[in-house]
Amino acid sequence: MMPSTPWLLPGRAGSTSRQACRSQAGSGTPTRRDHSPVRRNLRRCVLAGFLSACATSTATAADKSAHSLAHPTPREQLRELSTDRPDKTESPYTVDAGHFQFEMDVLSYATAHDDSGGGDLRTRALAIAPINVKVGLSANVDLQVVVDTYNRVRVTDRVANTVDRRSGFGDITTRLKINLWGNDGGKTAFAAMPFVKFPTNQHDLGNDSIEGGVILPLAVELSGGWGLGLMTEVDFLRNADDDGYDVSFINSITFSHDIAGKLGGYVEFITEISTADNSDWVGTLDLGLTYGLTDDVQLDAGINIGVTDAADDLNPFVGVSWRH
Repeated sequence: MMPSTPWLLPGRAGSTSRQACRSQAGSGTPTRRDHSPVRRNLRRCVLAGFLSACATSTATAADKSAHSLAHPTPREQLRELSTDRPDKTESPYTVDAGHFQFEMDVLSYATAHDDSGGGDLRTRALAIAPINVKVGLSANVDLQVVVDTYNRVRVTDRVANTVDRRSGFGDITTRLKINLWGNDGGKTAFAAMPFVKFPTNQHDLGNDSIEGGVILPLAVELSGGWGLGLMTEVDFLRNADDDGYDVSFINSITFSHDIAGKLGGYVEFITEISTADNSDWVGTLDLGLTYGLTDDVQLDAGINIGVTDAADDLNPFVGVSWRH
């Protein structure tokens, strides 16, 4: 069954079954460190079980590593659905080889108010159906293309008594997620995800520069059914003078847990600081729900709440993810 929360570790395929060992009569004289046939047979039992588990684990990994974009992973070997949404903390788990996954905001709305320096700017932004299209390239690597399909922004300057409206297509970002461990087993999982943003936006909805960075997500399975997500991200962003790049550092922590059945929830804190001149740190408290509609479809909704002046005030959203 699909996990209803984004940070509960998925179930692991290919679990090893235990086999009972029958005692066999031993021959020879016991040494000082082995005073009975029972203890010798117990040691043999443990050793045999350990070797069997290692062999089975190796075989399972070898079988799955043979799959690729041209030779998809069979459905019975698929991991449980793991998404990079709705929280901002990315998942370290990749899409299985040869399969596609789609993750999108149906609607996302953000409000912000800037009254610094005696000004009074109010911003309203609407994003419709921005989507992340993923494809599994191998057992531990997937390729992602994030498309900002339609954005609408309205900025009202109450001091100057002006209104600026912009709308249109946004930027396209490509990402490559490489799982380094824990994709199919263990209590932790870690990945590296380099990305590049291409300036495809219309009507000055973004800058005209190529930008990029790297994301490092970690998932930890806690006791009591809790999931922990940690993420560090480094972005290289074009500066305001358009003559170089500033560095932005993003860090986040999220806790998730099942609430009832396939309904789960999470709480997250994310912070961002930049080397840009006169920049303030951004902090948000994020809350959300997920619901596993089927093994391949997840619904979600949530709200991100700004806790610093530089952050958006409110950002409610609803979304959906599905796998093919």
